[in-house]
This record gives sequence, C-alpha cells and structure tokens, in this order.
Amino acid sequence: MTTVVHMLRHGEVHNPEKILYGRLPNFRLSERGQRQALTVAEAVAGHDLAYVVASPLQRAQETAAPIAGAHRLDIATDEGLIEAANVFEGQRVAVGDGALRQPKAWPHLVNPFKPSWGEPYVEIAHRMLGAVHRARVKAEGREALCVSHQLPIWTLRRFLEAKRLWHDPRQRQCSLASLTSLVFDGEELLEIVYSEPAGTTDPKVTGA
Repeated sequence: MTTVVHMLRHGEVHNPEKILYGRLPNFRLSERGQRQALTVAEAVAGHDLAYVVASPLQRAQETAAPIAGAHRLDIATDEGLIEAANVFEGQRVAVGDGALRQPKAWPHLVNPFKPSWGEPYVEIAHRMLGAVHRARVKAEGREALCVSHQLPIWTLRRFLEAKRLWHDPRQRQCSLASLTSLVFDGEELLEIVYSEPAGTTDPKVTGA
C-alpha cells in the first residue's frame, strides 16, 4: 500500500529586522509567504490528501491553512515538526555582523558537528521521523502533508539518505514552500522526491 508524506517548508516570514527567530512566537508569513502558501495549495489541489499537520509555530500554521481549507481538512498540530532550538534566537547572526562577533557567543560555536549552539542533529532527525510515521499512519494508502522548517526537514532528509547530519547550511536543498515528498510502501521508504512549486529561494537567507 503506497502512502506519500509531503514535508512542506513554510513560506517567507515577515522579518524586517533579519533576526534568527527560531521558536519565538508571533512571526507571521509575509505577503510573499502568503502567496507561496496559496501556490502550494494550487499545486496539491489534485492530490489525495487525507491529513494535514503542522508545527505549532504561526508561520507553519498559516502555510497549512489554504491547503487544509482546499481539502476540507482540519489542521492537526505536532510538536515533532517544530523548528530546531537555537541559543541565538532573537539575534542577528549573519556572518560578519551581529551575535557571532561577540566573544560571549564563541563557546557556543566550538562543536559544529553536534551542534553546540542548539538542538542536536540526531534529536531533530528522530523527532521528525516520529512525526512522519504518525502522519503516514493517519493517511495510510493516501497522502499526508506536514508543514515544518528548513533545518528539521533537511536534517530528516540527510538522515533518511544515510548521510552525515552536520552540513553546510548554504547547500541545503529546501527552498521556501518547497516539498520533500517521502513515498512509502507500507512502512518501507521507497523514494524521496523534491519539488519547488513556489520557485527556488536562497538557503542563506537569515531566519528563513
């Protein structure tokens, strides 16, 4: 029995201060992000969606809304899909400016392989995989859509592809409002399909 679980990254966020917002509340979609969510809703209009679930963060819930509405589904919430924890939340962290230039931040940068500045990659992968299988069970034989965030989705993908979890963030293939679709036969993962219904965006954009 084939089941597809689509991992959708949320749309662009209104973030004029260019901070790393992480799990902070009240970060909504920008106007562009709202359009991206509508574009994805149109792209999956013909899909057999049985279950829509999102991270509890506002930007994920807003991205899920037009998709769930088009399929007359309620939006479930799963904490396992939340953004990764990060000690630099609320600060500017672009290279060459902001928090990373301050000596008090340097102890958090000593181990990029774990990483030392936030939630361990392996813990992200495990909680995301749990969310995927919960969604797969809910949509067995049909399709589910999970709205999450760039780092958790990319970490999950690397875990499933048996690649090392630490990586260069500039090389992530996970644009805003992109779909990383996991195709299952029963509990077995058959393939991973990546698509960008709302177009390609720069993975280096702060806080995106």
